[in-house]
Amino acid sequence: MKLLSIAIPCYNSAEYMHKCIDSLLPGGDEVEILIVDDGSAKDDTAQIADEYEALYPGICRAIHQENGGHGEAVNAGLRAARGIYFKVVDSDDWVNEEAYMEVLETLRTFVMGNRTLDMLITNFVYEKQGAKHKRVMQYRTALPKRQLCTWKDVKMFMLGQYILMHSVIYRTEMLRECGLELPKHTFYVDNIFVFQPLPYVKTFYYLDVNFYRYFIGRSDQSVNEQVMIGRIDQQLLVTRLMIKYYRESKITSRKLRHYMVRYLEIMMTISSILAIKSGTEENLAKKQELWTDLRRQDLPLYLRLRYGFLGQSMNLPGKSGRTVSIAGYKISQKFFGFN
Repeated sequence: MKLLSIAIPCYNSAEYMHKCIDSLLPGGDEVEILIVDDGSAKDDTAQIADEYEALYPGICRAIHQENGGHGEAVNAGLRAARGIYFKVVDSDDWVNEEAYMEVLETLRTFVMGNRTLDMLITNFVYEKQGAKHKRVMQYRTALPKRQLCTWKDVKMFMLGQYILMHSVIYRTEMLRECGLELPKHTFYVDNIFVFQPLPYVKTFYYLDVNFYRYFIGRSDQSVNEQVMIGRIDQQLLVTRLMIKYYRESKITSRKLRHYMVRYLEIMMTISSILAIKSGTEENLAKKQELWTDLRRQDLPLYLRLRYGFLGQSMNLPGKSGRTVSIAGYKISQKFFGFN
């Protein structure tokens, strides 16, 4: 059994996947690197995956599948994982070696001890193309450092401070127990990956190191704003699924419930602003339908989201109201550094 399984979803990633995989190799025999070729046909991704498996047997494993999208590549990695813990690293991202060693030491300590760790949280760095200042997503105001915690130990998450896929390493069996299976051919499922398991997390540990390096800035990336507008239906689907998982979960912690509602608030905001920025009546109707469905399904949650600050700012009436919504969103973009 391995200490840590790392799945790397790859789709026509030949240009940059070497950097990603090479950054993970220092983990040695304790780690398995699952290179998931998601039906790549335009470059040498499949061949590169096979080459790494041949060069590093027992560490790298190549998994080839028909194209199913990012979520199905994560699913394939989770199905194949033999590690006690599971991490996803996108093929255009990489990790810091010094922090990596601390991550492995921390996981090793829990495996060798008698306490169960469900989720390890680390910082990640926005490696934004062209940006002089690299923003770090850290959790010092929200979580106690270097101690095993439960949700009652959570302090205060700031607006824009969320635990994202880049931040987490989950216990593999816990992911399987919660029934995690991401939808095929859908972008933005990383939100589901980090959101759905949360009610199953009983213990977590915050390691305050800048481990994950999140590259952002290519014009074809899924988080490019124009790309997101073109895929608004997928964003809406992910948001609806997250609402469904929240409503079906047995959440006993008040602090966890508050955090998950805040996460849904940002998902509703992003879905709404993409519809507004698209400028089409069709997408504005989809936005209205999203809010109407939420009201019908769960009135208390609707009221919390609709009449919070972000919900109100995304639902201002008329063309002038939509202009104000866009202006507010642009300020948030600059302040928080996303897209």
